[in-house]
Amino acid sequence: MDQIIALTADPAGWAALTTLAVMEAVLGIDNLIVISILTNKLPAHQQAKARRIGIGLALILR
Repeated sequence: MDQIIALTADPAGWAALTTLAVMEAVLGIDNLIVISILTNKLPAHQQAKARRIGIGLALILR
């Protein structure tokens, strides 16, 4: 139990967690941009379905 308290009080741990959260957000936005660009090349009736599949797979794989 003391180890958990020590980890939550460590500023380096919080910095690492913040860095990881920011990187995940940036990579998530990057996924959205790439999926958007690629699905715009599809016919209009397939774009919405392709976006849903792409974003769903990105969430599962991340």
